[in-house]
Amino acid sequence: MNRSAMHPFSTVRHAVIATALAVAPVLAASMLLSACSSGTATLPAPLEGAAIGGPFTLTDQTGKTVTEASFAGKYRVFYFGYTYCPDVCPLDVQHLMQGYHAFAKAHADLAAKVVPVFISIDPARDTPQAVGQFTANFGRELVGLTGTPEQVAAVAKAYAVYYKKHDEDAAGNKAANGAYLMDHSRAAYLMGPDGKPIALLPVEQNGPAVAAELAKWVR
Repeated sequence: MNRSAMHPFSTVRHAVIATALAVAPVLAASMLLSACSSGTATLPAPLEGAAIGGPFTLTDQTGKTVTEASFAGKYRVFYFGYTYCPDVCPLDVQHLMQGYHAFAKAHADLAAKVVPVFISIDPARDTPQAVGQFTANFGRELVGLTGTPEQVAAVAKAYAVYYKKHDEDAAGNKAANGAYLMDHSRAAYLMGPDGKPIALLPVEQNGPAVAAELAKWVR
């Protein structure tokens, strides 16, 4: 799906700067936890103890209400993006699902415990139908979620996700025809069956890297 014609501005910074702002504190906390446990037989998960996650209420691509309880007992991967993203989001989600499918091919029983989820940070445009069309490009296993501006703000806050509407170019000119981009953090959170954070999946790399990370933590 290519919607790049709708977006006159570059999106390089929306994934790099935003990730640094939102995820750096989380990584710092996980590094501290790892340092404290050095020398032990088993290192903790990278995000163990991080303040990530919590209750939310959203709507899936079929119009059904979904909460955090909907994933109880399952590992879940949460990636935050938007369907109108012309480059970064589709590539990240492609890597995520390539990794998931490779993991499923090698470990079907374990993959059955994992739910990949795409959460929109652009509720103004991302209706359940739009999210459904987007997720359908990557596999039937991918769940798409959206919601009201208030619901999206709440889940983004719970997962330390930065996002902001960006409708001006470097010169401060507004985009034509009301088109806009969304600056947002670039992270895919692997959460445990208990809803607690485990690790960041390397969706910025490739599918094999994602599959390897899933194999490391999903039991």
